[in-house]
Amino acid sequence: MIKQPPYLKKGDKIGIVSPAKKLTTDLSKAIGVLTHWGLEIVMGEHVYAAHDQFAGTDEQRRNDLQDFLDDPEIKAVFASRGGYGTIRILDELEFTKFQEHPKWVIGFSDITILLSHILAQTNTQSIHGQMPKTFDTGTAESLESLRKALFGETQTYTCDTEFENREGSAEGILIGGNLTLLIASEGSDSAFDYTDKILFLEDVGEHEYAIDRMMRALKRSGKLAKLKGLIIGAFNGYEIEELPFGQSPEQIIQEIVKDYDYPVCYNFPVGHIDDNRAMTIGKSVTFSVKKRNVSLTL
Repeated sequence: MIKQPPYLKKGDKIGIVSPAKKLTTDLSKAIGVLTHWGLEIVMGEHVYAAHDQFAGTDEQRRNDLQDFLDDPEIKAVFASRGGYGTIRILDELEFTKFQEHPKWVIGFSDITILLSHILAQTNTQSIHGQMPKTFDTGTAESLESLRKALFGETQTYTCDTEFENREGSAEGILIGGNLTLLIASEGSDSAFDYTDKILFLEDVGEHEYAIDRMMRALKRSGKLAKLKGLIIGAFNGYEIEELPFGQSPEQIIQEIVKDYDYPVCYNFPVGHIDDNRAMTIGKSVTFSVKKRNVSLTL
């Protein structure tokens, strides 16, 4: 049985750490939003530290995260931002006290590998959603979806899609995140189990050929065949090559999953976009897809 950390309530303490790239802006807007939600903010010692491109040394970043994972008074832990670096500290983290007092861990992008590790190793839910650095540009809808996820309010996302979906409906456990980080976790004890899951994917700044290669790696591993449903979020920021690849990310994915019969939707509001809706990893969800719209209930 997948464990659900206690939902937050007003007055709870939450921690902010920087497990990956260094911050180049302050977090005043995010702190203001979280305070408005009634939460008490505790900053990690090295949130604003810098060591090369990272937010402090591996040891500093790991110690900050470990402290908050261990502290029973901290009810949720936000990664301040993504970038790169979480995989460097993952194997030294210890989750014994975390399992005694489960708490929400929140982030996306590079933080995907921490979220997948938490589900794989502790069987505990986490939240793929806006981070303090992205509060500045996040839509009101994305921030409200995060608040509802943290405070335990049921929500349904509905959206129209430009690219034609594959119709159908499904119910299952939600997993997913950044495609590059999911591929990086393969073969390790941080990898998701894809069997009977509803998978969501997003990525940014990758060439079309790289998206094709990563998706084919998932297919060749047999993991795409085991799904109950597939949600494709934003694949943005990629450069068109001088010698064109010839397919968009959506067309690549459509071709790769054509042999399966589960529902697939595109252009879902998740990823490196302002309207990055909160997705609770490890939660049972229902998923209904029409040709040009989709509904997901968490």
